[in-house]
Formats: sequence, C-alpha cells, structure tokens
Amino acid sequence: MEPLAHTQSAPGTRRRARDLGIIIGRAGTGPLNAITDVPGVRVGHTTVRRRPDVHSGVTAVVPGAVGPRTPLPAGVFTGNGYGKLIGTTQLTELGTLETPVLLTSTLSAFRVADALVGWMLERPGCEKVQSLNPVVGECNDGFLSDIRARPVNDEHVRAALEGASGGPVAEGCVGAGTGMGALGFKAGIGTASRTPDLGGQRFTVGVLVQANFGGTLRVFGRAVTPQSLGLSGEPAPAQETGSCMIVVATDAPLDARQLTRVARRAVFALARTGAAYSHGSGDYAIAFATGPGAGAPAADADLGPLFEAVLDAVEEAVLNSLLAAVTTIGFGGRTLKALPADRLIDALTGPAAPPGPDDRPLPGH
Repeated sequence: MEPLAHTQSAPGTRRRARDLGIIIGRAGTGPLNAITDVPGVRVGHTTVRRRPDVHSGVTAVVPGAVGPRTPLPAGVFTGNGYGKLIGTTQLTELGTLETPVLLTSTLSAFRVADALVGWMLERPGCEKVQSLNPVVGECNDGFLSDIRARPVNDEHVRAALEGASGGPVAEGCVGAGTGMGALGFKAGIGTASRTPDLGGQRFTVGVLVQANFGGTLRVFGRAVTPQSLGLSGEPAPAQETGSCMIVVATDAPLDARQLTRVARRAVFALARTGAAYSHGSGDYAIAFATGPGAGAPAADADLGPLFEAVLDAVEEAVLNSLLAAVTTIGFGGRTLKALPADRLIDALTGPAAPPGPDDRPLPGH
C-alpha cells in the first residue's frame, strides 16, 4: 500500500478552468481561487493507492479552532439522499459544526468517522467531552478501486488532519478524489472561491467538491462527451451510480438558516455542469461560517450576490476537478480517461451544432 500524505503543494501541470480562459460568473476570486481563501480554513489530503486495485483516500477540510466547545454555524442540504453522510441529523437539528469535515470512499466512511472522533478527543479543550458529532461525507469509488477492501484507516485520517494547511489546494486524483469520476471523465477534488459584496462589504466564499456523479458534462451550456472529443474506450460508470459532496466555507456573518440556503444553491449548481441527480446518487452540500458571534447575521435581502457566487464557484470547482484529474486504470482493468483540455477548448471554440437556448459564448473568443 502507498499512503501518500499531501500537504498543500502547488498544483501540477494540468491546467485549471481559468488557465484555459473559461471564466464563470462576474464576481472576482480570492488570491488562490480555492476554499483556503476563506481565512482560517485548511485542507489536507491522504492518497491511498495499491496499483491497480486500490485508488482511494481521505480529504479533510479543517476550519480554525472548530470543536464541541467552539462550534461554527452550519447548514446542510440533501439534493438526493442516496448516501452515508455521517453526522447530518445533529447538524440539521442544531445548525452547528463541531468537527472538521472529512470526505472519503463509501465503505471507508465509518472507519474515518471513528478515527476523527479519536483525533478530536485528543485536542486541547476536549479532555472531558462525552458527546461529539463527527461529520464525514463519501462518494463511491468502486468503479476504479476495490471498495470492499476499505483501505482508509486511522493513520491516513490523522495524516490528512495534521497535514492540513492553507495555501494552494491539490486537485484531481488526490485524497478523497483519487478514485472518483464524473460526467463521463476521470474527476476528483476541485475547488474555487469568490469575493461577493454583501451590503457594501466584501466577503469570501470558497467551495471544495468531491465530484463523482453521472450525467453529461455541459460547459457554457454545450454538451461535452468522451465521444464528442474523440476519446475511445469502455463506457464510464452508469448514471445511476455516483455522488457529489460539496463543502462551502465563508467569512460572511451568516446564521444556520442562511447557511442552509447557501448549501441549497451549492447543490443546485451541479445542474449547470450537467448532473443527472439520479436515483443512486448522494448529492449533499455542507456550508459553514468561520466567524461565529461576529455581530448580527447579514440581511437576507443582501444575500443575492453570495448565492450567485456559490453557484459560480461550484460550477468552476467541478470543472477544475475534471481538468486536474489524469487518466486512471483501476480495479479489474477498468479505465476512466481524463478530460483533455486542448480538445475541450477546440470543442467550445470550433464549429459546432446550432446553439441551444442556454449556450453561452466562451469569454475572449
């Protein structure tokens, strides 16, 4: 087994959406265009591989100082509930987050939750804690990985948590994204951020996605398939399988009710990318605010720019997850091919079928 702990090293040679001139929305991005643009938010990955059979891992989104004594306001929304989102009922009931948010593979989620509890109980201030609500999301990596092996264990979880840092976020085939595929292509972890204006004050909202859902990729409204890009090979997983976990962080002063509204928009944004929201897909978003008790919540009437920013950031994060991923040969010889950036741009800028009503031009072309 190859457990590879990833801190926030610079992204690899694969290009992100903005590097290709694909600009989504009007709001500006944070300096890194990542969830770590939100002050205090860190991300860590541990990638677990045993080629060719195991392609798995865990990703940790770690807000600063979160704990059972210092919970953060949070909301959750279920787009389609075929999933194992551990901790959701208390999060819904109380509107508070008291642990980092961890993402992993479906059958490893329960071991990851147990490891997260053990790690939290060792934190300063938790010496007398007798109740703790770990939050762990999952997607099914069984197309590329031997999911029944349940390869993610305590050491991998601790490596992701302790290696979490600010700075650039590794994307694609890392951590919880290692064995994931979406919209017919190899996918994984993706991230993006926006800096919307709320009532005359600028805030940051960042998202991280674990993309593993079915449907047909749409970029600026245009359908993009492996076949349309000239990629041959076996078909991708059926649309009835897969999921998407979305984590949204913001420094805007929002309460749990407002954060639930934010989480809804994050799931809605998957429709822009071509999501099928099929029977077997677990589509969830968790949204939290990093500044509890920092004055009154923002006025609901001022939230429009934030909602739009979340829609745009999730759409871009999904594209980044696809563009950062690499072709992977997995369990049983099954293969998921990467989205080729050059062919994608050719498809968006070259001759095409007559545009549909939702087609949008590629900026700069």
